Amino acid sequence: MRTVFVDVDTQLDFLYPAGALYVPGAEQVLPAIERLNRYAAAHRIPVLSTTDAHTENDPEFANWPPHCIAGATGQHKAAATLLDSRVVVPNRDDEISLAGAQQVILEKQTIDAFATHSLSYVLRALDAERFVIYGVVTEICVLCAARGLLAAGKSAVIVRDAVKELRSGDAAKALEEIQSRGGAVTTVSEIC
Repeated sequence: MRTVFVDVDTQLDFLYPAGALYVPGAEQVLPAIERLNRYAAAHRIPVLSTTDAHTENDPEFANWPPHCIAGATGQHKAAATLLDSRVVVPNRDDEISLAGAQQVILEKQTIDAFATHSLSYVLRALDAERFVIYGVVTEICVLCAARGLLAAGKSAVIVRDAVKELRSGDAAKALEEIQSRGGAVTTVSEIC
């Protein structure tokens, strides 16, 4: 079964206290995320990394403070999450060659990666059945990614010790929901 690792929104604005929309404690899961991405690279498993890439007046800012403005420092992925061979896929209908890329960085403007124009193309190109998901925020973007993959008939596995939440009760409900829909929850040590 072909597997893809999904690194959700591991960007400076979310991971560090100086970030515009800091997820408290997110920097603590960064070593686990780095380990997963390095493991994937060493085992030739593609990594699909979602990233927010907002405009300055993005509609999402009606619900959230401004964050991850395209090109700004806070929008960058943490260096520890980057692989050597990567391609950035903007949120538009263009097809971009993924040949040779260890890491596909998918730009998005909403919490749900499945609302992008380019994700369906990327999923077809990756041609995988199983997706191992980690990153931030458990009960928001991670949950949306898992829901979308399960709805598409894919296997979705959340790495419990490589995600970070805003509210622990909501995160527990999110993990329960994924399991009730046929997904699974695992740990870094079980993957690596």
